[in-house]
Amino acid sequence: MFSVLTDNWDLFGQGFWTTIKLFLISGVLSLVLGTLLGTFRVSPVPALRGVGTGYVNILRNTPLTLVFAFLVFGAPKMNIELPSFFWSAVVALTIYTSAFICEVVRSGINTIPPGQTEAGRAIGMSFIQVLSVIVLPQAFRAIQPPLMSVLIALLKNTTIAAGFSVAEAGAIPAAMAERGENQMLTLVWITIGFLILIVPLIFLQRWAERRTAVA
Repeated sequence: MFSVLTDNWDLFGQGFWTTIKLFLISGVLSLVLGTLLGTFRVSPVPALRGVGTGYVNILRNTPLTLVFAFLVFGAPKMNIELPSFFWSAVVALTIYTSAFICEVVRSGINTIPPGQTEAGRAIGMSFIQVLSVIVLPQAFRAIQPPLMSVLIALLKNTTIAAGFSVAEAGAIPAAMAERGENQMLTLVWITIGFLILIVPLIFLQRWAERRTAVA
């Protein structure tokens, strides 16, 4: 059983390292874009609210595989060139995940009592200042548990990239089949690898839930 892993460490190492890079890069970008869209959703400017609402409604109801297919096959025909399949996967995961983070951020913002924002505006703070100083710090404290759920889903969604020429963990079985290795043991080790990545996130989520409950 262990020989399947040790004899093919190059495949497993490269695959899971690519998965980790996909997760970290798209995770950070999704947080930035999702937070921006979340502020659009509560903006007093109708045009910004429309952009945020339209983005969320379209992306949340579009299969992630279709987003990948558009960026890999459709975008080049529109003269939109990305450096590699890896970066196409990063963009696909980012624009898809940010729609879910947007809704999490919006729900967190809506938990803040209106009186706090009104007090900020009363002392002359702009909408951006109210968001950055008063609203978002409290909102992020409240949304930690659901935000972790979205990030866990993102980690699992990285496997879709294997179907679009990205050599991440989801592509390991095909490469192992070419080497004539036992497919069942291959899947066992891939499962173990994902558990090693996901379980710490689950514990972090539970810690965030306890912290939020105490607060």
